[in-house]
Amino acid sequence: MKIIFYGTRDYDRLYFDLLAADPEYGCSIKFLAANLDVDTAPLAEGGDAVCAFVNSDCSAPVLEALAKAGIRLLLMRCAGFNNVDLDAAKRLGITVLRVPGYSPEAVAEHAMALAQAANRRICKAYIKVRNNNFALDGLLGYNLYGSCAGIIGTGRIGAAMARICHGYGMTVLAYDQYHNPDLEGIVRYVELDELLRAADLISLHCPLTAETHHLINARTIAQMRDNAILVNTSRGGLIDTEALIEALRNRKFAGVGLDV
Repeated sequence: MKIIFYGTRDYDRLYFDLLAADPEYGCSIKFLAANLDVDTAPLAEGGDAVCAFVNSDCSAPVLEALAKAGIRLLLMRCAGFNNVDLDAAKRLGITVLRVPGYSPEAVAEHAMALAQAANRRICKAYIKVRNNNFALDGLLGYNLYGSCAGIIGTGRIGAAMARICHGYGMTVLAYDQYHNPDLEGIVRYVELDELLRAADLISLHCPLTAETHHLINARTIAQMRDNAILVNTSRGGLIDTEALIEALRNRKFAGVGLDV
């Protein structure tokens, strides 16, 4: 099988070169720096499969171009697939595969790192020290121990984040349509409104769907506690950017950590 690998980064080649060299997998990989879109889709000509990422354009026109190039398999090297037109893929006979979950603990640890960086003003402290300013003014945070964490979405990553918060000695509230039995004794499931009102730290770990689009908006931000910390390591569309900017201008949050 020949795989056309779009949006290649150095760290991709570090691992996928090893896989391609292993005869057990029986595949060859053509690495492209260009991301997948309607203009680059014809570069897949001669391949059997395409490997794309979460920021690739997998809309109907792109899938049609891939099908014309002979592609019948789309491999998403990510958990999210909201950028893939599944109806078009089905119509064109393109099978879509994804990674159902990878390194959930790593993502959760990164989410907590963002929360701690915001809480303890790490970035501000770094800049001050570089300027030979060792004053502690403006660097005050608060103890996470004994405070309340609100986890929105308790799949693999959200569950890992809940365990981290529990380990910090935090009370952990969670909101999800489906309760995770592995979190019994760690979290207490509540309605979203209650979570927003109670949480000092709110961390988003849910997929982007029509229902979750702009889940965090002017109304839900108004429900949050003043000086809460908001972290999003899921999808940018979960938050209404304009509402978030307005809240930041009004100093609603103690800190916001985004990596989407």
